[in-house]
Amino acid sequence: MSDNKHGFGWNGKGYYIALILCAAAIGITSYVYERNQRLSTQAQLQATQAVQTAPLETGADVPAIATQPPEPRVQQMPTQPQPTQPEKLRVTAPVAGEPVYGYSVQALCYNQTTRDWRVHAGVDFPAEAGTEVCAAAAGTVTAAYTDDLLGPTVEIRHQGGYTTRYSSLEKELAVAVGDPVQAGQVIGRAADTALVETALGSHLHFAVTSQGKTMDPMEFLALE
Repeated sequence: MSDNKHGFGWNGKGYYIALILCAAAIGITSYVYERNQRLSTQAQLQATQAVQTAPLETGADVPAIATQPPEPRVQQMPTQPQPTQPEKLRVTAPVAGEPVYGYSVQALCYNQTTRDWRVHAGVDFPAEAGTEVCAAAAGTVTAAYTDDLLGPTVEIRHQGGYTTRYSSLEKELAVAVGDPVQAGQVIGRAADTALVETALGSHLHFAVTSQGKTMDPMEFLALE
């Protein structure tokens, strides 16, 4: 009976000792595991920092980046057609002789009739009253009227936008508006009918325009 009690008590002590040893083993194992985890984490952190702060080797091959700008593209501008100049009008003298009063629009010239200084947009040919006046070039009569200052006048339109004007004529004209004329055809007769040029006596006032701009008639007469 006593042996059973003694054995039961020994067995109880052994149980508690084993329990304590197991708890101690678990504690030691947990400590060692946590310590290893901390060391591993620190090692990884140090390795990462070392990689981030490592200097770039100067001898390493770095791919070159093109720095030369691309060549500019030159845009070709469309070629504009050059306006064609009309062929210069060729004229013949509407009357014989040399002009006594020349063309002057850049500078004023003295007018003996009005006794003042003014431009002169034509040339004056001396011609006795009744002298035939001829068309200087082929064309069409576009006007036949009496100018307040230059007297009876005929205008003829020619190719290339040119117009010739004949003034200080007799009232009876040989052509009318719309008539086609040929170079040398009689269109009227000279007279003393230009009120601003009576000092010249009977004569022909001859003028040329191109696209409405006055021109020096002698430039065209020189082409004969």
